[in-house]
Amino acid sequence: MLRSRVVGRSPHRLLLIEAADMPSLLQRHLYPLVALMGLLLWALAPRAGLHTEALVMGWSLTVLALGWALERRWPFEACWRTPVERDTRIDAPSALLVMAAVDPLLKAGLPLLAAAGIAALPVLGTLWPHSWPLALQWVVALLWVELAKYATHRAHHEWSPLWRLHALHHGSERLYWLNNFRVHPLNFVLVTAAALLPLQLLGAPADLLLGVLAFTQPVMLLQHSNADLRNGFWNALFSTNEAHRWHHSAEAHEANRNYGAALLIWDHVFGTYLAAPAGHRPERVGLFGDGDGYPSRASFWCQLLGGRSCRPLCSPVCCV
Repeated sequence: MLRSRVVGRSPHRLLLIEAADMPSLLQRHLYPLVALMGLLLWALAPRAGLHTEALVMGWSLTVLALGWALERRWPFEACWRTPVERDTRIDAPSALLVMAAVDPLLKAGLPLLAAAGIAALPVLGTLWPHSWPLALQWVVALLWVELAKYATHRAHHEWSPLWRLHALHHGSERLYWLNNFRVHPLNFVLVTAAALLPLQLLGAPADLLLGVLAFTQPVMLLQHSNADLRNGFWNALFSTNEAHRWHHSAEAHEANRNYGAALLIWDHVFGTYLAAPAGHRPERVGLFGDGDGYPSRASFWCQLLGGRSCRPLCSPVCCV
């Protein structure tokens, strides 16, 4: 269901957020800029004698900070800018757990699993096309990563046991920069392993996979931003915040669309792409339907453990 771009109310008049002051280059072309800059840093770091992974991670953090700054200065929805204690008490521990524990464990563990698989079946490690041009190898790896993430994301929507994990991510009733990290650890593990482990088993170089991350991660870190970006035709290629808002709709026919991680290529291929009407958002974001009894207003730890009888946290401040 469409909602016009009214972003707040007063007793006497509707307040519209004017975003004309945002530099046009940022407002309309931020996604390709951050993605290509990440790719450029990945390509140039070795030649400059810099630590490639540190540079890529530093750029990603810069993009995350930029998304926060833009949504503070030029919000799409004014009331989404207001801090909500319940969101912070869910999103902050989720971010800490995933980024400080789960992600490092995956970075260490997946290569070990791949090495064990190659040791058991050595032919696996010879299948990656190392002789191809680096750019072509990068495209193949990118397409696989996006396909694997698309498939696992869609499975988390369509198979109820996985939906119980993924519902944590959809529980917020507003979208803002920290929503990026509201994710069940097992959901994160399944998506990441599906994307990377097959490539590692085939012998894809670790630096090549870092190049894919350098391109895709900045895009994903802006995906939930409340910044008033007007991406235009980029909405059909990148999983922008405009396109991704529809994936967070409380209407199932809108939420079961735009599954792509950084790119929407596979949504076009499999018929799940939903165009983002300029200046509109879903009527409401959050769990669609009745949420299957999911305790979305409970604490992060209660949701993590799958409890159905958890005590709710404070009620959110919602747009009306």
